[in-house]
Amino acid sequence: MTTSEFTVDAVSEIADVRSRYVRDRAVFVEGARMTEILRFLGASDADLERLRHVSDGLRNDPTLPFRKSRNGRFCLDPVERRARRLEFQPFVLSKEEDFVRHDSGELRVFEEVRDDLQQNTAFQALLAFKFLVIEDVAMAHRPYLDYASPQWICTLFNLRTVTDARLRGEPALEGVHSDGVDHTMTTLLGSTNMTDDSAATFIHDMREANAARWHEADPGLLLGEERHRHFLDTLLLVDHERKHSVSPVIAVDSERPATRDMLIFFTRKPAGPGHVSHAHDSLRPHPDLPMTAVLPSFDDLAGTAGEHALAGVDHRAG
Repeated sequence: MTTSEFTVDAVSEIADVRSRYVRDRAVFVEGARMTEILRFLGASDADLERLRHVSDGLRNDPTLPFRKSRNGRFCLDPVERRARRLEFQPFVLSKEEDFVRHDSGELRVFEEVRDDLQQNTAFQALLAFKFLVIEDVAMAHRPYLDYASPQWICTLFNLRTVTDARLRGEPALEGVHSDGVDHTMTTLLGSTNMTDDSAATFIHDMREANAARWHEADPGLLLGEERHRHFLDTLLLVDHERKHSVSPVIAVDSERPATRDMLIFFTRKPAGPGHVSHAHDSLRPHPDLPMTAVLPSFDDLAGTAGEHALAGVDHRAG
């Protein structure tokens, strides 16, 4: 395949993902497709390989003993066409946002994402990919978010869920839930000693009861099921129109730990007065861990590939 043909194919792939996301309000992208898309968006092969192992540097989670974690906040700015790192803020999700768990409403302080992740070109390409898919997509609005703002807040979690002889790893201990945002994206980095039927993601109608266990949910309200099995397998959800749940991590060999490493991208408009996160939603840049990355538009990509790359695909539909 020539460079020109590869460029046209990659742009068409992204436009197709966006079209399916708009139509179905959820879309799953296989890791092999994501790898080629991320290469097109600037990911180097070396950084793709580094991304597989970045979770080795995670720290203990503030509230879940079976999880290792880090997080970081980013502003996605469509005016400047840049993503930039934001200063640290504590994190909170509430029952009112369809998140019912023992730590609902509790301010949680996570160890911060470092340069080994945020300066990785594959990670930056994931930010660019997500923004290409979600930008200008019409969706149900959440209370107390500032939809007049052009900017988006992306809270990133790098998570390792662990099952061992003492604890069973639950990727979603809260059961059926939403993430309190507008768009959720989940990307697999890797797993060890995990059964093939572990960690299935179930997509539910918004009428499903919050906190229902994945196996207790109403089959009549089940809209889909996906499994992250391979590196970069990625799921996107319109978060205020689709709930989800995830089954546990099960070990193949019960004598050894099983692990599942993920990147979770929570993206929403800035919090306004009355929102539980309003006091913890600064748009100031991070003073110690600066990062900026380009967010290309479809017009930028079409200019590179030629308008025929988007023929037959309405990438502007929302």
